[in-house]
Amino acid sequence: MDIFPLGLAGGLIVLVMFIIILSKCFFTVHTKQAAVIEKFGKFERIAGPGLNFKIPFIEKVVYVEDLNMQLMDVPVMSKTQDDATVTVPVRVQYYVLADKVKEAYYELDDPEDQIKAHVENVILSYIPKINLDDTYQQEDQIAKRIKESLSTVMAKFGYSIENALVTKIVPADAVVKAMNDINAARREKVATEARAEANKITLVRQAEAEAEAKALAGQGVARERKAIVDGLRDSVLNFEEGIQGVDPHEVMALLMMTQYFDALRDIGAQSNTILLPHSPSAVTDLYAQLRNAITAGNLAAMKSVEPPPSAGKK
Repeated sequence: MDIFPLGLAGGLIVLVMFIIILSKCFFTVHTKQAAVIEKFGKFERIAGPGLNFKIPFIEKVVYVEDLNMQLMDVPVMSKTQDDATVTVPVRVQYYVLADKVKEAYYELDDPEDQIKAHVENVILSYIPKINLDDTYQQEDQIAKRIKESLSTVMAKFGYSIENALVTKIVPADAVVKAMNDINAARREKVATEARAEANKITLVRQAEAEAEAKALAGQGVARERKAIVDGLRDSVLNFEEGIQGVDPHEVMALLMMTQYFDALRDIGAQSNTILLPHSPSAVTDLYAQLRNAITAGNLAAMKSVEPPPSAGKK
């Protein structure tokens, strides 16, 4: 009776041990993964996705490599040729090649540090050779250099560089402030030139308008004076025709007297005009002065056309 329970317990123990050993023999690997198998500490093989078998206690899964695309951001600070401090953020896309999982695991201890070191090497050897403005224009060239350098170096370690992107170059705060000041000054200069040009055009237009107005005013004055002279001439001629034997000078004096009284009438029509005592004889004096000036002008014109005394002698 005691032997049967002991045998049953031993059988259960053996069954449990068998199940444990059996569970150690099989393992699964997910899609886009690869398992590194070692045998007594030595590389044995690479196990792919699915159900896999290994010898328990002899073979061991030491690492499961992820074959999916990996993304790493590497910001690098550097100085440009014109001493402007900038930060170049680089985004690297990479993955482990399925046929080089062994190299990726055994040849390279820390792939991220390796990638970061090469990105910094490319940036620090390229950015100091160009100006700040060129860094924005050559983002694609910088990314291309990084990808080429990383692809060459990381290929022997089992890594493939899918892409290297320079997302956005970020200058230092002091550089940004200086750039904003320069842009503001440049825009203010353009605005000042535009305002000056507008003022110039306005002044030129005003000057042209004033010149044209003065020319028209001069023409108006000339026409007015001509009309006055023509009117006086017609008045004198009509007066001589109506009254025979009248001296033209007397007619002119009469007309001027008439103009004088017409002027007094127009002035008197203004309610706030004060007339001071004066004599109409001033018209006669004004006429005499006008006549003397006309006579002197005629004499001067006659003398200017006479030949000099020595012109007739030989």
